[in-house]
Amino acid sequence: MVIYLGADHGGFNLKETLKEYLKGKGYEVVDCGAATYDESDDYPDFAAAVALRVKSDPERGRGVLICKSGAGMDMAANRFRHVRAFIGFSADQVFDARHDDDANVLCLAASFISEPDARQMVDAFLQTPFEREERFLRRLDKIAQIEDQQ
Repeated sequence: MVIYLGADHGGFNLKETLKEYLKGKGYEVVDCGAATYDESDDYPDFAAAVALRVKSDPERGRGVLICKSGAGMDMAANRFRHVRAFIGFSADQVFDARHDDDANVLCLAASFISEPDARQMVDAFLQTPFEREERFLRRLDKIAQIEDQQ
């Protein structure tokens, strides 16, 4: 599995911490920026960089995006076909998003979560398999149909 990380200035410090945490756990990590703290950078740039990689590597790739609220990253990432991004707020909720919805991009709100909570959510995101029940597959097919209509 390849983990694509992205963050604007609001999530930069948490991204750097999670990058080291994930590497320490043996994950292949690709940092899609920001490379340095820049208070004038814009979250859509990093959301697009991660979403494009996840979209092009759906079997192996997962994304983690971080900004102050998580909302901007979530909105931008969900503009890409086959990207199913969501804002994580607890490890249990992240489990459900992976298990039921095959979410492939986790957005974190750096201003509203602690570092330990972020690690727990990332662990749940990366360790939880998608349960391929018929009802879950049917719902994902409906999302794909919506994407096809756009």
